[in-house]
Amino acid sequence: MRAAVWMGFSLVLSACVPGTGTLGPVSGNEPPPVNANAEGVDGLLVGHRLMAAGEYDLALNAYYRAAGEQGINVDVLSAIGSADLKLGRLGQAEDILRQAIKADPTFVPALNNLGVVLMSAGKYGEARSFFQQAYALDSGNSDEIRENLKLAIAQSENLGYDSLEQTEEPQFSLVRRGEGDYELLSNL
Repeated sequence: MRAAVWMGFSLVLSACVPGTGTLGPVSGNEPPPVNANAEGVDGLLVGHRLMAAGEYDLALNAYYRAAGEQGINVDVLSAIGSADLKLGRLGQAEDILRQAIKADPTFVPALNNLGVVLMSAGKYGEARSFFQQAYALDSGNSDEIRENLKLAIAQSENLGYDSLEQTEEPQFSLVRRGEGDYELLSNL
């Protein structure tokens, strides 16, 4: 009995935080107190940081929160479209980014991201058009937009030749013409 009381007493003493006289965790890893009067961090800012960290689902949730807080505007639409693009939701991203461009036809990030979506969907000519608009509005300051435009131009100009080359394998056949003479035929 004494051993049990002594054991309980030593546990209580070991749980006391030095200097406070109260019971509490010894590690000090408790979260800071919450200030209910403080303002929350902007959902767009949180979303952008999550996108940079590769947390696209969480970023999309932050963007939806931003839409609820500040309303649907071109920044929010473009951000939601970008998150959908990173999540591989090309159809949703295209719809949202087209809405963003409808809201502000001069918003460079939305133009660039819509071009990326269209490139992913194989719509090279239309992507080229959006990249050209973004590049002109950005005054050529973005290396990323310039590279996207170069790729779209190359894809749209080489579309006919590349698509033929990729879909049809050349067929060769060896035909005997007389004794010891052979002719190589192809379908090209």
